[in-house]
Amino acid sequence: MSRLSDFVIEAHGGLPRWLQFTQLSADLDQGGVLWGLKGQPHTLERTGVTVGLKAQWASHGPFGSDGRRSRFEPGRVAIENADGMVLEELLLPRESFAGHTLQTPWSELQLAYFAGCAMWAYLTLPFLLAWPGVESEELEPWPTDSGDLRRLAVRFPATIATHSTLQTLYFNGDGLLKRHDYNVEIAGNTPGAHLVSDYIEVSGIKIPTRRRIFARQPDGSFSPEPLVVSIDLSNIRLA
Repeated sequence: MSRLSDFVIEAHGGLPRWLQFTQLSADLDQGGVLWGLKGQPHTLERTGVTVGLKAQWASHGPFGSDGRRSRFEPGRVAIENADGMVLEELLLPRESFAGHTLQTPWSELQLAYFAGCAMWAYLTLPFLLAWPGVESEELEPWPTDSGDLRRLAVRFPATIATHSTLQTLYFNGDGLLKRHDYNVEIAGNTPGAHLVSDYIEVSGIKIPTRRRIFARQPDGSFSPEPLVVSIDLSNIRLA
């Protein structure tokens, strides 16, 4: 890892503390134009998510109605009933997005894949920087009205299902993550600027509770309209 990676991991609670836990759970309140654009306006509007910290998996529940829940892993996504019985599943789910653009609707299984893939990365950063095969390099600082942000260019291995191979993380002077840039490959490489804020401390780990995602322009700027995705987290638990 780079020196900046070490610094920001320590700022969020430190790797030894993080490694004591095996999963993270939270309640989610989600909005933005993306869900309706994909034909899934309410399925994950108010739900809960649990992500694995030792392996890449995630589960959203409820997933729509009838007590259903999702199960995401890189090579498989499924929808289960309240008793854990598989109702639907899709193997090699990422392949199903071939040819998609931002406007292409998603099936429920594709929604489960996107949401699981996204939330796993969001909730494991910046500790994901210590994951085997993840590489990072510090870039030039990014100027803002409230001061320069330090930046990391991050390259993810093919073994991790995530938005894009290359992503950029921005950190303030205290080492806290403030912005996360990526291209959503499964939605036509749509560029996003993802702002994070409102940190709380949970079991010694600092976690942002407010996330707002906007369309990123080629120069790195973004407009506050439209709001692509909003995510508010509460009742965060580490176990």
